[in-house]
Amino acid sequence: MAKKLYVGNLAYSTTEEQIRDLFSQVGEVDSVALITDRETGRAKGFGFVEMNTEEGSQEAIRRFNGYTLDNRTLTVNEARPREERSGGGGFNRGGDRGYRSDRNDRGGNRRF
Repeated sequence: MAKKLYVGNLAYSTTEEQIRDLFSQVGEVDSVALITDRETGRAKGFGFVEMNTEEGSQEAIRRFNGYTLDNRTLTVNEARPREERSGGGGFNRGGDRGYRSDRNDRGGNRRF
């Protein structure tokens, strides 16, 4: 059964071909996907490798976690399912337009 691996701390210049060549040293690689920013198209410094077998996956983790590629120490581990994001994006989408009562408290009871 194929296993998806997370590969982190990649140099922005690292290519999918380099990753495929590296990981094929320990087993058959099904796919390589380096993640890029949607808006700029620039590399984000991490990606995913799908190995053909469980044995290949475990050997890749053992051999390449801590491995140096393009002067960067790689992080390689089993990929976890993507966490659901809240739709808020960290800023206020409500109708109060960022009103903070503690900033406008005229009674001298400011909270910081």
